[in-house]
Amino acid sequence: MARLTRSFAVIGLGTFGSTVASELARFGNPVLGIDLDERRVTRIADTLSEAVIANGRDEEALREAGVGVHDVAVVAIGEDLEANILCTMNVRMLGVKEVWVKAMSRTHHRILVKMDVDRVILAEQEMGQHIAQMLHNPLVRDYVSLGNGYHVVDLQVPEELAGAAIGDEKLLSPYDLISLGAMRDGEFIARSDGTALLETGDKLLLLGKRQQLRDFGDSLRRRR
Repeated sequence: MARLTRSFAVIGLGTFGSTVASELARFGNPVLGIDLDERRVTRIADTLSEAVIANGRDEEALREAGVGVHDVAVVAIGEDLEANILCTMNVRMLGVKEVWVKAMSRTHHRILVKMDVDRVILAEQEMGQHIAQMLHNPLVRDYVSLGNGYHVVDLQVPEELAGAAIGDEKLLSPYDLISLGAMRDGEFIARSDGTALLETGDKLLLLGKRQQLRDFGDSLRRRR
């Protein structure tokens, strides 16, 4: 049977790194937190399985901390480009199978891609795009990128859609969108339920490409 948890080493315990580490621990995963700043380590020590003061630039220090035995390493050093890159090289040399790294710029992103890390995170840019999407269309409550241009959007149902079927093809097919279902008062209603009609305030879950989702959202705004 596959393990339900994996072990993580999070190196760099600033705002981003400490948030990732704390959430992973909250999900029940063993998490090792590492930072050169004693105050950061002390602040999160009680939350994680283990927290160590160490320099990510130092391969031997990371080896002694036990980074190499973890399933995944997250390099979250965000203040020092050289330290970030050296730390990434170190965790690779220690044999960590999966490495995620926070990038500080597009140039840094390109360097990390050349280093063949598993995932490069442009945290500020990704969050900025997320917020901008919701600001642009207040009906969009949240969305998830699935890759290859596809997204799932959580759209708050306006009065204009009340009474429509959850999987109304006439409504969605012009935009090449698929309804996955809706949420109402914390309960999921599947599109296969042919009798279910949308109500104002429901959350309609739509699958499609970014531009088509945006066009559909804009069409609803124009009706208002």
